[in-house]
Amino acid sequence: MFVFRLIKLLRMMRLLLAQEALLPDGFHRQAPLSVRIFRRLFTFGARRFNGQEGKHELADFIRRLGPSYIKLGQFLATRPDVIGDAMAADLGHLQDRLPPFAAELVDKILLDELGDYSQHMSQPGPALAAASIAQVHQAHRPDNVDDKLAVKILRPNIEITLARELAVFLALAKCVEWLMPSARRLRPVAALETLSRSIQGETDLRMEAAALSEMAANTQDDKDFTVPAVVWEASTRRVLTMQWIDGTSAADIAGLRAAGHDLPALGARLIQSFLTLALRDGFFHADMHQGNLLIKADGTIVGIDLGITGRLDMASRRFLAEILHGFITRDYYKVAAVHLEAGYVPAHHNVDEFAQALRSIGEPIRDQDADNISMARLLTQLFEVTEQFQMETQTQLILLQKTMVTVEGVARGLDPKLNIWNAAEPIVSDWLKSQLGPQAILRDINENAGRTLRALRRLPDTLAQAERGAAALQAMAEQGASRGQSAKTGRLTKIVSWSALALAAAATILSLV
Repeated sequence: MFVFRLIKLLRMMRLLLAQEALLPDGFHRQAPLSVRIFRRLFTFGARRFNGQEGKHELADFIRRLGPSYIKLGQFLATRPDVIGDAMAADLGHLQDRLPPFAAELVDKILLDELGDYSQHMSQPGPALAAASIAQVHQAHRPDNVDDKLAVKILRPNIEITLARELAVFLALAKCVEWLMPSARRLRPVAALETLSRSIQGETDLRMEAAALSEMAANTQDDKDFTVPAVVWEASTRRVLTMQWIDGTSAADIAGLRAAGHDLPALGARLIQSFLTLALRDGFFHADMHQGNLLIKADGTIVGIDLGITGRLDMASRRFLAEILHGFITRDYYKVAAVHLEAGYVPAHHNVDEFAQALRSIGEPIRDQDADNISMARLLTQLFEVTEQFQMETQTQLILLQKTMVTVEGVARGLDPKLNIWNAAEPIVSDWLKSQLGPQAILRDINENAGRTLRALRRLPDTLAQAERGAAALQAMAEQGASRGQSAKTGRLTKIVSWSALALAAAATILSLV
């Protein structure tokens, strides 16, 4: 079975390479000769899909392969600038338009998970959206037909299917690292392990419910982005019940236009909402393709399907903000210095040379519309620079990088002429000011003052505890078996007593720093 699944994976890679879907048109012509020869041999005789109107041949092929392959297809569908409009439209049918599982299983799963669910919801209707991991039905509160609910139900045996597919992906990554030492800096095994953990997390809907709850709390005062509320009493590991959100899918460009939405403004707000989640909260939706985004009538962006989320610690957020700000302001030296400081580039490299390489990438695409940028040339140059400066894949940033690429693709689908730097600038600048500006300094002073006051308040109790400990040791010494032992114990007691007082003082001083 493993061999069969490996063959299936190789078939998909062969097919996508033949469509030039994994890499943009023109990339192969600029790649090294060995890469071009390998691609020719590997894709010889592979079928090419012509992307005819009304046909979804490539999507149908990938759909038959399994949920992990569908995830890849969904990602590619967000980048028409890379794979072309026709292929992106074809793969777009993988987002929420998959065949649903049998209707009779829906009631069985609900009964198994919730028991008598009639107290929580009505009988769910037919599946309205079916994705690779789960499908969504509409229901309503038993006492109010206008209070609509979205009921998400996992596909049967999806955990087993995912585990088997991901095992094949991981085995292939290990082979790549073994056969191609030059690819080890890309850390394909570590990267796949990170992605595998995130995808497998989708099979426990309790975790998605918790993610929705946390993000709802983070965004409760935001005007541009929100998530559905969770109905906890009707949610389990395999069933997630949420508030129903009326909105237009971000994939429905014609529908968004008909609803009167300002698409360029919407694209900019999408970029800004994602950066706000990543920088301000350190917690972001990590699967923001078109099918997982709804647009309400008032223009609010609604994130659904939070099965995959990402987190950034404060250090990673600062590095991200400074790198983005450096590109925005054309301060390539700053970008280079941050890369070296963070360890993304080995320390022995020259910061000025790296800054020069970054300038050669950034300046040609500055103030350019997306349709004027050659993705083939850009990707080729990026690969060359990362290899020259021995940049390794940062596994803690895998989900962030993947999501940034996806969000940019969705935003450019809304506005092909979107300038992502202009859209990102106010969010990045405001966050840096909040963390490094005068307000941040005052906040740190206030926080340190609070810690100092609390430490001083604890000091009498700490000293009293030390004195009580010393007295207890002294009493033990006085009850010693011999005079010599008592004298030794007494001396030891004094040492311990002074040590305790010294440690108490040291702890207090450290808390003041």
